[in-house]
Amino acid sequence: MIAGSSARAPVSVCVLACDEERELERCLASVVWADEIVVVVDEKSRDGSEAVARRLAARVERRPYAGDVAQKSYALSLAKHDWALVLDPDEVVTPALASAMQSALLRAAAGSVAEVDRGASSGPDHDSDQECVAYEVNRATYHLGRWIRHGDFYPDWKLRLFRRSRARYAGRDPHGRVEADGRVARLPGELEHYSYRDLADQITRIQFFSGQAAAALARDGVRFRRRDLLLRPPARFLRSYVLRAGFRDGMPGFVIAVASAFYVFLKYAKLWERTRTNTPPA
Repeated sequence: MIAGSSARAPVSVCVLACDEERELERCLASVVWADEIVVVVDEKSRDGSEAVARRLAARVERRPYAGDVAQKSYALSLAKHDWALVLDPDEVVTPALASAMQSALLRAAAGSVAEVDRGASSGPDHDSDQECVAYEVNRATYHLGRWIRHGDFYPDWKLRLFRRSRARYAGRDPHGRVEADGRVARLPGELEHYSYRDLADQITRIQFFSGQAAAALARDGVRFRRRDLLLRPPARFLRSYVLRAGFRDGMPGFVIAVASAFYVFLKYAKLWERTRTNTPPA
């Protein structure tokens, strides 16, 4: 913990968990410096995730999974502090990133005091780092035996540390996003992401998330178009493997680009499946 951390703005860490006992313990251990940890455990979770959460978190609740946006919004509603850090259970805050976050929270506390002192005289030209309402962090993924440094996986800036009073979850399931009302900055250091145990695990998740994405498209009234199914998967492969230099990660980069294209294919194939007539023949 950095010197003088007791003067920083307090922060609540919010995490969702489902059958991720090992990953969850590693995640929560990396944020023991936080003032509060809130974990929402999926009601379907059957491993020791809840036991780990109750040992390391200040507040734990079980709740049926309601989609990424709704579930994370609910977890944030349980937090005590205005500043929140949202993590996935397979993510780890490195010491360098933790130090950068605590420094940002120190500046946030100093900015709050300065804002009180300035009162109504504060002008719109005051744009110091103290007035940031949110911070993005760069996520690095470990997969297929190496850290992935190119393609669609890296760099991977995510808005994770923010003031709840100035931000909200938005977007479409299964990949919601935080929208902040104010200045957003980037922090040094990396958020380690141990997303998949192996290729089989990646395919299993692609199966789940493509279904979630297709359902969200259908709810939003998006109509299936044949060209989406034909053109978007190869376009995703070219973006990941060629334009974003996924080839520089060797065979893992190629496999990841193919898997990313397969996810896009499944998403639109499942949207087509939802819109077709499923009447059995007479």
